[in-house]
Amino acid sequence: MFERVTSRFPRTSATRTRAAVLAAGLGTSVVLGAGVAAAVDTTAASGAAGAVQAQAAAQSKAAEAQAKAVQAQAAKAQKAAEAKKAAAAKAVQAKKAAKAAAKKKAASWIDPVKSYKLSASFAQNGGMWAHKHSGQDYAVPTGTPVMAAHGGTVVKAGGNGAGDGPAYGNAVVIKHGNKTYSQYAHLSSVNVKVGQVVKTGQKIALSGNTGNSSGPHLHFEIRTTPNYGSAVNPVTFLKSKGVTV
Repeated sequence: MFERVTSRFPRTSATRTRAAVLAAGLGTSVVLGAGVAAAVDTTAASGAAGAVQAQAAAQSKAAEAQAKAVQAQAAKAQKAAEAKKAAAAKAVQAKKAAKAAAKKKAASWIDPVKSYKLSASFAQNGGMWAHKHSGQDYAVPTGTPVMAAHGGTVVKAGGNGAGDGPAYGNAVVIKHGNKTYSQYAHLSSVNVKVGQVVKTGQKIALSGNTGNSSGPHLHFEIRTTPNYGSAVNPVTFLKSKGVTV
C-alpha cells in the first residue's frame, strides 16, 4: 500500500485568495462609502449656501422696496408742504391785494397839491376873514398844479369866487356825491368849466394869489353844499379817507 500524502498548499492559496478578494471588497466599500459621504456633505453645503444667498437677496430686495417707499412718502410730504406754503403765500398776497384795493377804493381821495406846507387851518381866527377860517391853506408857489381831490362834476368855476364872493378870487367847486363838495380858491388860472366831469388827480387849475390873499397858496374846503357857509374840517375829512395831510 502506498502511503497517503495530503498537500495543504493549494487550500491555503485559495483561502488567501478569498481573503484578498474580501479585503479588496471591503476596501472598495470603505472608499465608496467615504466618497458618498463626501458627496452628500458637498451637496448639503452647496444647498445651505444657496439658501443663505437667496435669503440675503430677498432681504436686500425688501430693504430697497422699503427705502423707495420711504423716499416716495418723504417726496409726497415735501410736495404737500410746498403746496401748503405756496397756498399760504398766495392767500397772504391775495389778502394784501384785497386790502390795498379796498384802501384805494375807500381812500380814492388825495391832497389837492403836492410838496406843500400847511398854513392857516380850519376854524382859525384871523384878520384876513370876517369869520373863522373856512378851509385849510396849502402854501405853494404860484403856478403849482391843483388837482381834483376826488372824482366828480364841476358845479362852479371862474372869478369872483365862482359865485361865493371876491374874497376867494378865482375858484372851482366840484360835486362828489353823497352831499360832499370840494372847493379850490385863490387860483391864478382855471382849467375846467361847469358841467365837466373830472377824475381823481386830474389837474383843474393852477394855484395863485387872487382875491383876499396875503401870499401864494391854495385855499381848500370840504363842504356839504356847493355854497359858502357849509364847510367842514377838510383835514379831518381827508384823514378819514386815508389821506395823510
